[in-house]
Amino acid sequence: MAKELNEDTGFQVSIKTLIGIGAGMATLISMWFVLQADIAEAKELPAPEVSKMEFQMKDVNIRNTILETRDDVKKLEDRMIRMEDKIDQLR
Repeated sequence: MAKELNEDTGFQVSIKTLIGIGAGMATLISMWFVLQADIAEAKELPAPEVSKMEFQMKDVNIRNTILETRDDVKKLEDRMIRMEDKIDQLR
């Protein structure tokens, strides 16, 4: 049977539990303020600038990667066609 909770209901909490709860709350509150300070500091920092040269280098790198991937896919396609031909010959 469920117990009813009202103004007369009592419970016991040890000193160790209260100290633990207080320490936990203090830790969470201090973490919150440190996080807020870090966010405020990050807002004041200048935005990182991407130079034209850096952008061009990244663009060239991406284009080279795409071309290499295209070549790899072509090689795999050729190998697959040869394997299909060999399988057809075995039948």
